[in-house]
Amino acid sequence: MNILEIINQEEKRQQEQLQMIPSENYVSKNVLRAVGSVVINKYSEGQIGKRYYQGNENIDLIESRVKQLALKAFDLDENIWGVNVQAVSGSVANLAVYTSLLQPKDKIMGMNLYDGGHLSHGWKLPDGKKISFTSMIFESVNYQVDPETGVFDYNLVKNKVLNEKPKILISGGTAYPRELNHQALSEMSKQVGAYYMADIAHEAGLVLAGVNNSPFKYADVVTMTTRKTLRGPVGAMIFAKKELMKKIDYGVFPRLQGGPPNHQIAGVGVALEEALTLKFKQYAKQVIENAKTLASEFIKMGYKVTSGGTDKHLLLLDLRNKNMHGHSSAIALEKANIIVNKNTVPGETSKPYYPSGLRLGTPSLTSRGMKEKEMIQIASWINKVLQNQKDEVVLQQIGQKVKNFALGYKVPGIDY
Repeated sequence: MNILEIINQEEKRQQEQLQMIPSENYVSKNVLRAVGSVVINKYSEGQIGKRYYQGNENIDLIESRVKQLALKAFDLDENIWGVNVQAVSGSVANLAVYTSLLQPKDKIMGMNLYDGGHLSHGWKLPDGKKISFTSMIFESVNYQVDPETGVFDYNLVKNKVLNEKPKILISGGTAYPRELNHQALSEMSKQVGAYYMADIAHEAGLVLAGVNNSPFKYADVVTMTTRKTLRGPVGAMIFAKKELMKKIDYGVFPRLQGGPPNHQIAGVGVALEEALTLKFKQYAKQVIENAKTLASEFIKMGYKVTSGGTDKHLLLLDLRNKNMHGHSSAIALEKANIIVNKNTVPGETSKPYYPSGLRLGTPSLTSRGMKEKEMIQIASWINKVLQNQKDEVVLQQIGQKVKNFALGYKVPGIDY
């Protein structure tokens, strides 16, 4: 089987299964066209108008347009904010910020990974073993949610910030389902002379659409990926106050990267153009309504939904009260054509590879046109799978139903 045949096979899989990983979504046909365009052939080290190679007139126009769109999309004053769109991924974007604004061994503070944080915020295991590269370069500490409620007590977070005195305070993560108090986090960072960086990789599209809180009024730096709720390709953007942008641009290139991914940048631009439409705002609102419906259904079924619900596009099931594990549950659901991911939960008692939770999201389902009614049906199937994880016959039967159901909803970007 050659590569193009495998790609066709993947296209078929995406049509037949329900994609419920919160960090995944579908891009449009136009985004696919931009990412697969001839701009992939051009090398363009440097910044707009200051490239190290000739022949970059059109690349400069593309990158300039994408930066304009990025500032417009988040309603930012170009005299106050700047943006870099060259980082190849969110982790690289975050590392670029740290290496631009900090010195090695400086202290960084982010959300505890088990509570929904991200590796790029400086994760190390409770026994002190350094896992992420950022924890190897910088001294990393973290703050936690209340293990009973699953949400932040900002007074406790503030006490930890005042005690630890980090050089940068980082918010955001991959599995925290509630809105963040950016004002409180910004104020406590200023009390210790730290930068406040909001990583809204997951919520970017929701913030753009105005259905989640915006950090821009309070943050010094805002980073985001472009492939999740923003419905763009793999990529990242770094927004920062104007006086910090020269350092951050240098942090991306030449400190961490060579030539930027022009095809990704072009795809991000198309996604931003699409995100500025009323249709996208309606989509973002529906994403949250769908997630709330799923959370409500699981609560009715007796599952422990972390924090008691969600304000975003994702929810986290803590399966310990059901005597289940995230690893085996995710495998069973995949057999039934429902794609989720295993995840750690607050107060995690198992190892990260065999965690106690499942993370579910609604961006992809909503992109296919599904609404609350469909979420109720999907929650019912998930419950039945979880209750019959070792019954291959039941899993196969549900899988066929899910496949037939999924084929009734078009996947954006795929020709039918």
